[in-house]
Amino acid sequence: MRVTRAHTYSLPPPLAESMGLLDREGDASTASLAQRRGVRHQSQSRTVKDLETLGFITRRHDPQDHRGFLLTLTAQGRAALDRDRRSRSDWIAQAIGTVLEPDEQAQLSLLPQLLDRLSDYDSGRG
Repeated sequence: MRVTRAHTYSLPPPLAESMGLLDREGDASTASLAQRRGVRHQSQSRTVKDLETLGFITRRHDPQDHRGFLLTLTAQGRAALDRDRRSRSDWIAQAIGTVLEPDEQAQLSLLPQLLDRLSDYDSGRG
């Protein structure tokens, strides 16, 4: 991720992480985003403010907690997140096509299957 961010248009990591969570998991509170990102509430509040200023998120009242609010990714935010993802994907595809030999590209195509197998491993199974 660090290498692709260095070579592509990229959102700052706190913004991209927050927007990615909202995109994948739906609306959330500032506290919930902070917890899922493993950052302090104060840090997440600054990120939320930045995202609001850019028009990437909006607030709406939380139907479960009338004092609170939920953050929602806007169409503009989704477009920015898509550009960010597309930029990284394009750079990776170009790097693979330029740097790797055809046999190495074939080996690389096995990686998702291998990672799936590793993620299914449960060391407690014996």
